[in-house]
Amino acid sequence: MVTIRVPLVEQRDASYDILIGSGLVPQLDTILKQYCPAAAYAIISDSQVAKLYGEDLLKRLSASGYRAELLTFPAGEWNKTRDTWAALSDQMLAAHFGRDCAVIAVGGGVVNDVAGFVAATYLRGVPLVQVPTSLLAMIDSSIGGKTGVDVPAGKNLLGAFHQPRVVVADPELLGSLSSVQLAAGLAEAVKHGVIADADYFAFLEREYAAIFAKHAPALERVVRRSVEIKAEVVAQDEREKGKRAILNFGHTVGHAIEATSKYEVMHGEAVAIGMVYEGRIAESLDIAEAGTAQRIRTVLERLHLPVERPDGSQVDDLIAAMRADKKVRAGEIRLALPRAIGAAHGDDGSGWTVAVQEENIRQVLVNT
Repeated sequence: MVTIRVPLVEQRDASYDILIGSGLVPQLDTILKQYCPAAAYAIISDSQVAKLYGEDLLKRLSASGYRAELLTFPAGEWNKTRDTWAALSDQMLAAHFGRDCAVIAVGGGVVNDVAGFVAATYLRGVPLVQVPTSLLAMIDSSIGGKTGVDVPAGKNLLGAFHQPRVVVADPELLGSLSSVQLAAGLAEAVKHGVIADADYFAFLEREYAAIFAKHAPALERVVRRSVEIKAEVVAQDEREKGKRAILNFGHTVGHAIEATSKYEVMHGEAVAIGMVYEGRIAESLDIAEAGTAQRIRTVLERLHLPVERPDGSQVDDLIAAMRADKKVRAGEIRLALPRAIGAAHGDDGSGWTVAVQEENIRQVLVNT
């Protein structure tokens, strides 16, 4: 088992451990005693993951003498809403969960975000345990304390920072992951390589076949290195006031693609497309080295990810969605851009995001 510490002491000590190891989920009852003892546990999952892991976890905790209940909502990004948050919160109230309870989020990125938001707001905040079941969730959404829901105006516009007590990442759970879901998670791994580690990016280029075949050593390296990168960035900037913005590489264009497709394009797929376009924008502004975008595109294609915006997407609609993004400040669309593979813009102290004119964005979206 590997333990990676996320030291967060900017405003108060909110540090926590990320546990990575095969066979950890069956040990969750013991892990809870050490990291998050509570009088009762609300296990929150979606309709798909609940059948795979949630029901078994409920039986396991109940057999160990814990008071636990399983709360579910329909699977899918389109259910990451205020209505879902309200329904789960109301179910917890009806079940008389008190301030001595804790929430266990069991699922992918949507579950991480929604259950985390429930934990952040229920009775003004109760402890949270993240049990990610997808690659994207293990290396991204379960780490860093971002929680929230989507609204008609945009993605993740309502939410809160609420750090977990512990994250339990069990690579054995990835065995049941579809190739589409695996690829979606690998988009975030590519992002980590682009912004922080050229050697890791080269590993993804070189070992893509083994990773996609779910060879345990290759996949476990992906989980460990990506978690290390994200944990390091988050520890330096918990609330995205500076360096943490580099984690948004590919996400401004990506979120716009998600929103305009009404979430028919998966998050990881949208981020993959966004990274290619934002890489091209970085090159067009002479920020990134020539060839950066093509190298990103090539590894994404090897990992079976889309690299061009959907045929039906309209440039005006995409730019309007970008303007609605929460990262837009004072009317400026600010992008996190790479300088080179393994180096985010800002490593030289010049700032972590770049204000990009709409015309520059439009030109890249139209011409490619």
